[in-house]
Amino acid sequence: MMSTKETENDTLYFGDVAFSSRLLTGTGKFASRDIIAPMLEASGSELITVALRRVDPDAKEKDILQYIPKSVRILPNTSGARTAEEAVRIARIAREAGCGDFIKIEVITDMKYLLPDNAGTLKATEILAKEGFIVLPYMMPDITVTKQLHDAGAAAIMPLGSPIGTNRGLEMKAMLKRIIEISKLPVVVDAGIGRPSQAAEAMEMGADAVLVNTAIATSHDPVMAGKAFSLAVQAGRMARLAQMAEEKEYADASSPLTGFLRQ
Repeated sequence: MMSTKETENDTLYFGDVAFSSRLLTGTGKFASRDIIAPMLEASGSELITVALRRVDPDAKEKDILQYIPKSVRILPNTSGARTAEEAVRIARIAREAGCGDFIKIEVITDMKYLLPDNAGTLKATEILAKEGFIVLPYMMPDITVTKQLHDAGAAAIMPLGSPIGTNRGLEMKAMLKRIIEISKLPVVVDAGIGRPSQAAEAMEMGADAVLVNTAIATSHDPVMAGKAFSLAVQAGRMARLAQMAEEKEYADASSPLTGFLRQ
């Protein structure tokens, strides 16, 4: 049984870097960049993804990085890459720009549903892991590719819950369960989570973390939404660690049904 003290020390690692929050966030779609910092404070998120094409050091105070507190680690992503080679190039530029060694690989060739290209993602992961990057690849849920990404040196895997930006939740639920069961890497459910209840469900299933951007950024109150997702992730994680009882087919009374008015 997991004690309260143990759950408080429940640490998530990507590579050798420790995180206490299991909610990853993003910088896209906010009505104002001024909302990003208070959202981060409310959500407790310690890792936020940024599309490198939105980073502009020459813009000085208007650069997107200026809106992110120094205490929050940057997770540059390779948004816009159509091939492994483009993703690798973007990652190297991000490192040269001072964004650190973390990189989220996004290789997307399907422009209708914006689904990740697993072959290109695997190839980019192999190259960048050998160069010392802490690689978090965004992927279509696939058991074989999960194992291949582990062997390629990924620090985690990021299977989608449903197409990005749709708020449709865990449409890939059955495959996500299988991946969580077999993965030796942290599993971060990314894309499609539109409600805190969906984030809690992913954590109850055994996901190690979730990434939520659109649902927070496009809500009427992103600060409150960030807090709501934080609480949901914590609740789901604690429920997972508490090892909740299985569902039953038939009723099972909580109190004795005999021994008072009749034997």
